[in-house]
Amino acid sequence: MRQRAQWGQASVEKMLGALPVIAGFCSRLRIRELVDAACPVRDVAELTHGQVIEALVANRLTSPAPLVHVQDWARNWAVGEAFGVEPGLLNDDRIGRALDAIAPHLDHLAGSVGLAAIEAFGVEVTRLHWDMTSISLHGDYDDAEPGYARPRFGHPKDRRPDLKQVQAGIAVSGDGAIPVFHRAYDGAAGEVGQVIGAMQGLQKLAGPQRMLMIGDSKLVSYANLAAMIAGGVAFIAPASKHYVSAETLAGQKISAATRVDYVAARDEGKPVERRGVWHVRDDVMTLAGPRKKDPVLTLRRVFVHSSARAQAAEAARAKKLARASEDLARLERGLGGRHYPDEQAVTDRITAIGRARRVAAYLTAVTGTDPDTGKPTLAWHFDQQVLEAEAATDGWYALLTDLDADQVDAGQVLRHYKGQEAVERRYQAFKGPLAVTSLYLKSNRRIAALITVICLALLIFCLIERQVRHALAARGQAKVNGLYAGRPAVPTGKLVLDALAGIRLIPGTGQSPPTIPQPTALQLDLLDLLDIDPRDLR
Repeated sequence: MRQRAQWGQASVEKMLGALPVIAGFCSRLRIRELVDAACPVRDVAELTHGQVIEALVANRLTSPAPLVHVQDWARNWAVGEAFGVEPGLLNDDRIGRALDAIAPHLDHLAGSVGLAAIEAFGVEVTRLHWDMTSISLHGDYDDAEPGYARPRFGHPKDRRPDLKQVQAGIAVSGDGAIPVFHRAYDGAAGEVGQVIGAMQGLQKLAGPQRMLMIGDSKLVSYANLAAMIAGGVAFIAPASKHYVSAETLAGQKISAATRVDYVAARDEGKPVERRGVWHVRDDVMTLAGPRKKDPVLTLRRVFVHSSARAQAAEAARAKKLARASEDLARLERGLGGRHYPDEQAVTDRITAIGRARRVAAYLTAVTGTDPDTGKPTLAWHFDQQVLEAEAATDGWYALLTDLDADQVDAGQVLRHYKGQEAVERRYQAFKGPLAVTSLYLKSNRRIAALITVICLALLIFCLIERQVRHALAARGQAKVNGLYAGRPAVPTGKLVLDALAGIRLIPGTGQSPPTIPQPTALQLDLLDLLDIDPRDLR
């Protein structure tokens, strides 16, 4: 029997979700305390800058979107109850003033919160992975304020060369991939030139213990390696072909290398015969400086062969050769036609094919004109010697390090380096669950400040994941029951936040305290693992 609904009173329920968890982690990281110490406000102020920044961090983690309608978000979510912040005060002007206030103190805040994370959560920072990414901007930003990351055209990771960008660098710990350090850079800043400054910042975090810094090929330059050696910092980074030539890689033999007992994360669920196989061998190389008086650096070089990488290179080459062959066959059929009436048109098309299909290195083509018909002619082939020379390098790359071979063997060097994927994983969160694909702010000063807010949110996102995993390990477990589509799953920051998102709160009235409708068994289990009681509101 059908019934007609009727209008009723407006619902007073608010979203609570993970706000108590975020508030608890903000307290352990002392975010409000550190911001307020660096950027005090007058006694008559209704909100401190620390309260605003905490609210923005919570906004990033619960409802990531461009910084508009934060007031509406705060009213719909229990921000007042969880953070002690009046939602109506979080207007655009107040948010902008908070970002302006923290902007001159970003390095100090990043370092202080990073140290708080290390101390409060026991994060091990003897091994740190460093990388940079780009963030696209919508706007001209012609009048950039000096002293802050300047929006510029560069080489964007999202392939939007039409947009200006700024860059962000983060360092994550080998222990749980926790982003304990971050910094914003100009959009056109070269990654190689930022390594020494990042290294010095990371040394302050690591303290007197020797730190191992791992990065991509941009870590390698004479100046960078010399600075790290002089500073007592160990390093691991892959060498580009500028430092280790293709001929050197082609000369390596698997028979002379040692197999490593290593399984890539992507292969863990595969049968043994389908898993990638890794081989390594050690040698030594020297690197001269740009000036004659520069000391020659003696570096340990670890050659690595990956069967999965070799198969991927072989498949990619076969694919582009096949596509180039199809293009060339199509060109042959059209010789003398409307599109290719003469030799110059054919030559131009061959050049375009070589560039588009990336086969110019192996493509040999001879064009001409038939004296009888006046039509262009074409003969082509792929140079087999060049192809074989390239194939000889398939799967091989070289890692440079200054780790002592007597203490860290070549297999362990590889294992340390493979942890570098953690930085990429964190950037995926930076641009995925935290939705930072492009920024909409009026000044580069505020852009730099917002990057710090986002990185603080990312820090909490990762600490939540680490906390749940550690608590599970203490139980002798690795998965949370019902976490993903009702099935057990290894917890990630996103899965945990998504699972907690459905918790609601009914505001208190008069002497009646706020009420939280009974959470689900999964939500209660996660809150127990996080050691958070959502009933303890500020």
